[in-house]
Amino acid sequence: MKRSSSKWGIHFDVAGAKSKVEELTEQSASPDMWNNQEETRSIQQRIKSLQTKVDKFERLRSDYEDAYTLAQLGIEEDDESVVSEARKLADAFIQSYEDLRIATLLDGEYDRSNAIITLHSGAGGTEACDWVSMLLRMYSHWAEKHGYGFEVLDILPGEEAGTKSVTFQIDGENAYGYMRSEKGVHRLVRISPFDASGRRHTSFASCDVMPELPDDFKMEINPDDLQIDTYRSSGAGGQHVNKTESAIRITHVPTGVVVACQNERSQFKNRDRAMKMLMAKLNALKQQEQLEKLQNIRGEIKDIAWGSQIRSYVFHPYSMAKDHRTNAESGNIQAVMDGNIDQFMNAYLIWLKQEPDA
Repeated sequence: MKRSSSKWGIHFDVAGAKSKVEELTEQSASPDMWNNQEETRSIQQRIKSLQTKVDKFERLRSDYEDAYTLAQLGIEEDDESVVSEARKLADAFIQSYEDLRIATLLDGEYDRSNAIITLHSGAGGTEACDWVSMLLRMYSHWAEKHGYGFEVLDILPGEEAGTKSVTFQIDGENAYGYMRSEKGVHRLVRISPFDASGRRHTSFASCDVMPELPDDFKMEINPDDLQIDTYRSSGAGGQHVNKTESAIRITHVPTGVVVACQNERSQFKNRDRAMKMLMAKLNALKQQEQLEKLQNIRGEIKDIAWGSQIRSYVFHPYSMAKDHRTNAESGNIQAVMDGNIDQFMNAYLIWLKQEPDA
């Protein structure tokens, strides 16, 4: 077992990650790179993501060495307390190893891409809008834990509280590969803070996930099929975005697909980003149509209501988050809402590989 650790670096392609970090670091040092801030930001985020992978592997190897050494010491000294501590380290090592191993399952066409996510409130009114805000926080914390970039692209506040809908982007290696597990309807059960009677409420929110397409991706879109509207930003960004109609909403009339972007200061940049989002949605729609006419696709968004949820988050009368596809569950609901959702993502990736034609 001790000797096998030398093979992990090959299995996880750590050498490849280190080489890519060096290549991108050299590329980012070029004076010409600073003329394109968007590309520079993308490269820096890729470096950060790859370095996170390398660091995880180095910690994994260190944890293994610590557990192995402690176990040997406990056996030699015949000290049960030392052996018990070694078992704890070994359990932590096994979990970390499994997390890193599961990352190798991300072999889809766009799995390594950045992810564009849209949350919509469903049945539940103000409670559902608050639920969207809670999910937004959960995903932002998850992204932060993984060293990923997080950026809100468009947001529509709820009438009384919370968020009616929001589109955000997570940048980093395998962001889409992990986040596609979240596509579907998420159900919340709790005592509503908006109900003076303290009754239990059930709310729903949908999550749509798309990969950010590469810059060289081409798709022919008839300009006559587009309805383009401008409006004032409703989100954060300072006085400028709120005083000018820099936000863009594009509707693809034939399909009814709608995208919007308001985070950039200029209308031109918002339009360019919205067009990229539109291409991503239309491409996803095309792929869905090619796969079984939409109705049997894994991860499809159905009605945002009872019976169609992929995961439930229960705060009352007990605490539990449970994925209805994989049966993965956690009793620590607060940890889940703080972004500890890797177990659900990992279980989904394993489940997906076990299912034919998934």
